[in-house]
Formats: sequence, C-alpha cells, structure tokens
Amino acid sequence: MFKPVKITDNIYSVGCRDWDIRDFHGYSTYSGTSYNAFLILDKQNVLIDTVKKEFADELLDNISRIIDPSKIDMVISNHTEMDHSGALPAVMNTIGKDKTVLCSKMGLKNLKSHFSSALNLKSVEHGEKISIGKHTLVFLETKMLHWPDSMFTYAKEDKILFSSDAFGQHYAGDCTFDDEIGESVMDHAAKYYANILLNYSSRVQDLLKNVSDSGLEISMICPDHGIIWRDNPGKIIQAYDRWSRQEPVKKAVVIFDTMWNSTAKMAREIAKGVESSGVNVRLMNTRKCHRSDIMTEVMDAKALIVGSPTLNNGIFPVIADVITYIKGLKPKNKLAAAFGSYGWSGEAVKILNKEFQDMGMEIVDDGLKVQYVPDKDDLNKCFEMGHKIGQKIAETC
Repeated sequence: MFKPVKITDNIYSVGCRDWDIRDFHGYSTYSGTSYNAFLILDKQNVLIDTVKKEFADELLDNISRIIDPSKIDMVISNHTEMDHSGALPAVMNTIGKDKTVLCSKMGLKNLKSHFSSALNLKSVEHGEKISIGKHTLVFLETKMLHWPDSMFTYAKEDKILFSSDAFGQHYAGDCTFDDEIGESVMDHAAKYYANILLNYSSRVQDLLKNVSDSGLEISMICPDHGIIWRDNPGKIIQAYDRWSRQEPVKKAVVIFDTMWNSTAKMAREIAKGVESSGVNVRLMNTRKCHRSDIMTEVMDAKALIVGSPTLNNGIFPVIADVITYIKGLKPKNKLAAAFGSYGWSGEAVKILNKEFQDMGMEIVDDGLKVQYVPDKDDLNKCFEMGHKIGQKIAETC
C-alpha cells in the first residue's frame, strides 16, 4: 500500500505501487514499479494522471485520505497509456462524469479510442496556461516521449514539472524521493532510458534545448513511475542529456548463445582480447541475461559483439529475440562484429552482419566462424579479434 505523501503544502503524491509486476512489455522489472498520480489542492482541485485499472480503488482510497474525491474539479491526462489512464473511467464515475479531462490533441483521440464510455475531454495547446487559484499550470507538448499524445504539466509557482513517463524508473521500493534512495536510483533510471526512451533521443535533445531556451526553472520533477526528483533534479536532466547524445564509453558488450559450449568458448576468448586492450567488457549469455539488462549495457557501449551458433540455417532464437529488441531501440555510434560455431552450413555470422548493417553499425571485422569445436588456433584468433576491436574502441573513445 502506497500512502499519500505530501510534497508541498498543497500538492500530494497519491499513486500506487505495483510490487508484483516483473515484465513491462518486454522490460524486466525486478523491483516492481509505481503508477504515480498527483493531487493539487486549490480553488479548483486537480488530479494529474491516474493509475493502472487494477489499482483504481487504491488510488481513490489515497485521494479520500486527503479530500472527498467528489471535490476534484478536473483531471489532467499527461499520457494515455493504460498504466496511467486505465483507472480514468472509475475515477470519473466517482468524481462526476461531467467534470473535465484535459489532455493533448492526440491524447483526446487516444482516450476516445480507449474508452467507449463518454468522457468530458478537452484538448490543450502547447504552452497553454490555466489558473486554478494560487497555481498556474502550463502544458508542454512532448510528442513521442514516448507516445504521440505525451505532454508535461508545469506548476509555475512551485516550479514543479509533472513529466509523465520521462525521467522515471520502474521502482516500487520504500523511497519516494531521490535523496532517500541514493545513487542506486541512477541504475534504475539508466535502464528505464535505455529500454523506453533511447529510440526517441533526438526528441529528448529537442526538449532539453526548449527547456533551456525558455528559461524554465525546475525545483522538482514528478514522473509517472518511480521516485520524485526533489533534491537534485538537475542530475537526471544532465543524465538525459548525456544518454540522448548517445556518446559511448570505452566498453564492449559481448552477447552470445551456445549449443554445445563452442560459441561460449569463443565468446570468453573474445572478451579476454577486448580486456587486454584496456577496454571494459560485459560478457552476457542471452539465456541468462534479460534482453532489457543487455540493452542497458549496450546503451553506452562503443561495440556490440554478437555470437551465435547456426541453427536451421539461421541464428539462435534467443539471439534473434535480443537483436530484434535492440534494433527497435535504434542505438547509434556503435562498432559491431559477429562470431559463432556451426556444424555444416554456418550462416549465422552472415545473418548477424546483415542485422548490423540494417542498424547502421560499423562492422569492424568480417566475422569469425568455427566448425564444431574451436581448437587452440581458433581460440587465439578469437582473442586477436577481441584485441583488435578493443584497440579500435580505445582509438575512438
């Protein structure tokens, strides 16, 4: 149970924690998640976002600890994805169906598609302001961060940014604020960015420039997942700037699957070769490491080295899964190379090189394939391949 938390004199966090969820459309959520919603008390009482449908009663109970839910005058839907809008019909049935739901133009379209029941929807423009009493709320359209409907709400007098899915983390721990959780929050935030927002990095850069140019002051960031940034919101803004530039560090990620341990032996020697050049390496077995954890490491790595045996004239299924997942997130500025063992056909390396080309990666080695079991000479070639890639990384980072 996530009890309401007072974040300013008249603003409360009233959302819910989902301790049990372990998969968020392909993203591993080992720490669960939260569905944050925020209540502003003023001449007009405003609820910003709702929660997943299954948590509607908990949200309403949290609100009722502060005010009678029927006294809410309007709801703002920053993002219509169902983990934030699923409870909207139940909320409106409780507070009054005639009350206004403010959203972006695309949000209006989405909410009409999501819910057959009538809602009193009203769209707002980018930069539009409304006064609810002592608070002025400003709406900022943030298309494709990470849906077409996404927008932020900015409470001008408090300098609080309600940032929808941006700046969030999938985290359901006991902490509400960044100064309570400490440095570990950045691991959650990096994984969130790598798996949800990396594909929209150019949009993030545009957003950060717009915020900088507008002189928007931010004292607190309240995302729809995870902790609230109250102690140092600049820290996550700086991290988003760095991640969205996709500037790699001196690191290679070696991912592999293996049938009879031959490709695994190759992977280990390649990783040793990378390390021998003074470059950090992450060796990740795709059947032991979740695709979202692999993607988190790939985000800031300079090189992606992939190993697969050939199976039925193709690559291994789990490798195909991970490559498809990575491709969808469109990482940039990567070197790439392939390797693998085979029995009689050996197409895996060729297929992987085609995938690298499709992703716009620079292939730095034609690839290395070994029939059946690698011998000492083969393993030496693997080491040399890793060392060569490591040197290339060191030269470019």
